[in-house]
Amino acid sequence: MNATNGNLANPTTWQHTEGDFLSCTDVQVDLKTLYLPIMYSIIFLVGFPGNVIAICVYGFKMRPWKSSTIIILNLALTDLLYLTSLPFLIHYYANGEHWIFGNFMCRFIRFGFHFNLYSSILFLTCFSALRYVVIVHPMKFFHIQRKRWTAVACAAIWVISLAVVIPVNFLISSKEEQNRSLCHDLSSSENPSTIRRYIWLLTSLGFFLPLLTVTLCYVLIIYTLATGPHTRACYKRKARRLAVVLLVVFYVCFLPFHVFRVARVELRLCPFSCHMEKQIHSAYIISRPLAALNTCGNLLLYVVIGGNFQQAMLSLSRCKWN
Repeated sequence: MNATNGNLANPTTWQHTEGDFLSCTDVQVDLKTLYLPIMYSIIFLVGFPGNVIAICVYGFKMRPWKSSTIIILNLALTDLLYLTSLPFLIHYYANGEHWIFGNFMCRFIRFGFHFNLYSSILFLTCFSALRYVVIVHPMKFFHIQRKRWTAVACAAIWVISLAVVIPVNFLISSKEEQNRSLCHDLSSSENPSTIRRYIWLLTSLGFFLPLLTVTLCYVLIIYTLATGPHTRACYKRKARRLAVVLLVVFYVCFLPFHVFRVARVELRLCPFSCHMEKQIHSAYIISRPLAALNTCGNLLLYVVIGGNFQQAMLSLSRCKWN
């Protein structure tokens, strides 16, 4: 008994006991083979046509373009690019975690998830900052509201997101194990010490800093509209709806994923009980589709921000029917 406790107290000895480690991280089969394919299928069936419609409406019917329109188009485009990768993940998990598409596609699909995740976060942060400037400081930063600066900001977000997630290509690869090919996600890849530093960097700068920015922006927006003497009730309602949608996306979709991903990686390096390991791993798996659910949550944003979105969508459908 004492020898066993001594081994558990030594992280190095615990990590090298490969059989024990694998048994501790082995979660319920149904969670991966049923929950993930079902959730990803629902997200794909709702998000893919929804984002196609949003791109068509905002691209061809919502004229003239405004700064917010440019951001929404870029956001819908990055969501659509990610949604095209979901059928590969649906097949992978429904097939018992057997990857048949090769090492390149494994890296590409996992890269696509992270690229969408952080480009979406940055586009939503940029949109929130624009709303803050327009409402709280409409004259002081009037030049920033020009479409030219918005286009530059969107281009910068694409470049920054690409640069931030490039290391994913070097940290993820497919792996042969027990007559099947595995395509691990970032938190389950080899070399956990390197992944730990990278994930903490992504989490702090790529999520928590934008989360703080978005929260402060909408707190100040709601406060400004609530105390403004000439603010119409319709503007207040729209601001509240935008705040609710954006904060739900950040706190419900993004926050659990980042919290449990950090906990998952930390548990790979620290000795905890198998029960704790399984609980955190299960919670992390549950949170992964929530992060992808932002592609559907953003659809509510398109409806709320576009005052005549419904009319434009009906107009587009009538044109196709004719």
